[in-house]
Amino acid sequence: MNAERLLELDALHVWHPCTQMKDHEELPPVPIERGEGVYLVDCSGKRYIDGISSWWVNLLGHNHPRLNRVLARQAGRIAHHIFANFTHEPAVRLSAGLAAVTPGRLSRVFFTDNGSSAVEAALKMSFQYWQQSGLPEKTRFLSVTGAYHGETLGALSVGGCDLYRRIYQPILLKGYQASGPDCYRCDEGMRRADCNAECFRHLESIVEKHHCAIAAVILEPMVQCAAGMRIYSPVYLRKLRSLCDRYQIHYIADEIAVAFGRTGKMFANEHAGVAPDILCLSKGITGGYMPLAVVVTGEEIYRAFYDDYVTLKAFLHSHSYSGNPLAAALAVEVLEIFREEEIIPRLGPRISRLASYRERFESLPCVGEYRHLGMIGAIELVARRETKEGLAWEERAGYRVFRRALERGALLRPLGNVIYFLPPLTISTAQLDDLADIAFESIRDVLG
Repeated sequence: MNAERLLELDALHVWHPCTQMKDHEELPPVPIERGEGVYLVDCSGKRYIDGISSWWVNLLGHNHPRLNRVLARQAGRIAHHIFANFTHEPAVRLSAGLAAVTPGRLSRVFFTDNGSSAVEAALKMSFQYWQQSGLPEKTRFLSVTGAYHGETLGALSVGGCDLYRRIYQPILLKGYQASGPDCYRCDEGMRRADCNAECFRHLESIVEKHHCAIAAVILEPMVQCAAGMRIYSPVYLRKLRSLCDRYQIHYIADEIAVAFGRTGKMFANEHAGVAPDILCLSKGITGGYMPLAVVVTGEEIYRAFYDDYVTLKAFLHSHSYSGNPLAAALAVEVLEIFREEEIIPRLGPRISRLASYRERFESLPCVGEYRHLGMIGAIELVARRETKEGLAWEERAGYRVFRRALERGALLRPLGNVIYFLPPLTISTAQLDDLADIAFESIRDVLG
């Protein structure tokens, strides 16, 4: 099918995610034909650096030869079968592999098929645990402003991004929400590099007042991604772990976006030296090849569901594609690639290169801050640097930068007025420089 016909049919029949479809009248979707490493290639042969890993899922580059081989080999055996009362080698190997590398004593893996579903399962798991452990009054969840945990109703209920949840507020679960960490516009007047997470007092005060009703606190560790790549101090996580221990509250870590090397460590909680009670993983777990998500927890929570059938304590949560063999086989290979090719130890030069862009971007008067952690870099566009006044959202400055970057050959889909880098971990330093050059020139074109 040629590109013209493809776009004609797309306009007639496809409803794209997180998109005002009327925008396609001015900027039609880019018809992608193939992937090559860090590049997407459209039907005309134009190449785009995938600067955001295609919504944060592509860990190791597109069209990866090892993942291609594993996918073909598993497809030749079996693509899918029911996972209740049945099992298979890829799921078992993946579960054992995750138990070996995740922080703390997380040993039990529950399979779902996308990040929102993993969050839903984690919330239900925590709630049911307390129902079956003598504290049935623990029925609420605590989250923070700026949080993003998915777009199903339960996940939206613990989210903090108004853009996604405002219209659905009347049908969301009731819970508690604390003011979340925002180190760029810190209410405490501190800096993330040397603060003691003074902003944690907002969450702490809610827990002290309502701990009897709180089943779990859910948090994106180290980086609130959809809020604009807000990077905060690991002290916050250490304080949270201590508080949850003190008041018998689960800590649910949503590492769906930040696990598998994104922050420079295999898991973001490692920056603080803590472990959650429940860990949600998805996105890069299959290298960006297939949907898969897991909820990882420990023996204490698992044992609260383990009993004779007649007690009705089982965790009755399922998805048709739970434990899909194709996805699980890919995830096993991703862990093997991390180990055999020493992906994390070899990130050093790339991390340093990303960090080195701060002075250049902050030379632009429209850039309030360039922040960075591991393989994540974020450029906050502002109207006035001195006051940190944000640009009016109606101006769509970030979207305009995105359009100019596309013309220059890079995918930099913004988060409002934040332009960010979250590329495949395999990107070279030269390709990073190309990406930064395109971002710099595109921002300068749009905002001067």
